[in-house]
Amino acid sequence: MDNLPESLILEILSRLTDSSDVARCRLTSKTFNNLSPYLRSINLHCSLTRYIKSRSKNPNSITPFKSIFMNILSNLKSVESVCIGTEKPLRGVSYDDVEDEADDLFLTDDGFVGNWLVKVCGTLRVLSVSDFWVQSCWRRSGLLPLVSEYCHNLTLLEVKNAWLSVENMNPMPMLTSLTLEFIRLDDEDLTEFNKSFPNLQVLNLIGVGGFKRPKIHLLNLKTCHWSVSNAPSFLTLITPNLITLKLECIHPASLHIDAPSLSNFHLAFDFSDTFSVKPFDRLTTFWLECLYIDSLLSNFPVTQTVEALTLDSRNWTRGAVKYSEFTLEKVFTVFPNTSSLCIKSSAWLELESCYNPLGLGWDGRERFKTLRVYLLLVDPSLTFSCVACVFDQCIGLTDVSVFIHRDVVGNVSKSFISKCTARWANLMWKWGVWKEGMEDLWIPDGAF
Repeated sequence: MDNLPESLILEILSRLTDSSDVARCRLTSKTFNNLSPYLRSINLHCSLTRYIKSRSKNPNSITPFKSIFMNILSNLKSVESVCIGTEKPLRGVSYDDVEDEADDLFLTDDGFVGNWLVKVCGTLRVLSVSDFWVQSCWRRSGLLPLVSEYCHNLTLLEVKNAWLSVENMNPMPMLTSLTLEFIRLDDEDLTEFNKSFPNLQVLNLIGVGGFKRPKIHLLNLKTCHWSVSNAPSFLTLITPNLITLKLECIHPASLHIDAPSLSNFHLAFDFSDTFSVKPFDRLTTFWLECLYIDSLLSNFPVTQTVEALTLDSRNWTRGAVKYSEFTLEKVFTVFPNTSSLCIKSSAWLELESCYNPLGLGWDGRERFKTLRVYLLLVDPSLTFSCVACVFDQCIGLTDVSVFIHRDVVGNVSKSFISKCTARWANLMWKWGVWKEGMEDLWIPDGAF
């Protein structure tokens, strides 16, 4: 190994995703040890095992996690990327499970961050901190003001499991990607937040709480994933250059979206007291997930550009509502040029509950070519009747993909498949199985 070119050895070391592995390599080779200071990244995460040992009867036998990080950092000549945090099993530990008033894993602590940040700020481009919620949830951090003061070349910032302040933040014009996940943010209306990141292009706000009337107003934003907490709120999003949006919420009191350049949109919520969206002139792919599809379709503007549409009825279960007014006629009235339609299992159950799934004014829809459906087969005869109603009158339909739930008994699935393929032999069929939390699985012909 020592005979390899130094550039190749350095490349090997840089591909190690865990800085602990780099430290082990330094012990095995003098060449590794000599070249390791030229690495430009740190990736260090505390494991659940290390945390448990640090709380044992002899905690002094475990080197403090922060000390390990500082030692690694002090040996590097130039740092461009820092990724520090706790591993996923440890992130699942909640304050209700264990009371921990220590600060050894409080990684967004102002003193700790300020101590090492000033040493690398000039070259730092990427920063990711995943804090330990048990220690950070009751301690407010000034991480964001510190980063904005020192890291003028930072382009990507990711912070998870922390209580953050945005007070006295400086603008960060170089930052283009920001992720805040499971964060308590002290900014009720996001005003300072919008001012601080003027050139942001990628924004992920996942489970960020503390808002009353959150408003995202970012002129250069192109991709956004915004997952809002359960509390009702007034949500506003004004983003003239946004292309991709995933918005998840439960029951916003008011929802207003102004994104004229949007082309890919995933909207998931129960319902809103006030729903307002400006027309989307460029929207081509739309995933709609709500409690009552029919209600939202009544408020959604007619969108001529949508070609691929996915429908999912959130929390719909058989017997929850005896009758639904959700029909494909209403879907194609709002999205008249859709050629590819995906209907998830809950939405299909809602469709089955309708007296006429197509609607009274169905015209055959020659542009409607591709259908993908997810079935539970709770009542196979009722499901087949609904399938027959749709397939018999969709004159342009050619490609059909049907996914049956993995828990459906084999002979029930085989019988349903045989009836479908026999009645509509002209269609191009694809079959598969699905289950919540698992990837869809395609089934070869004859495998059922």
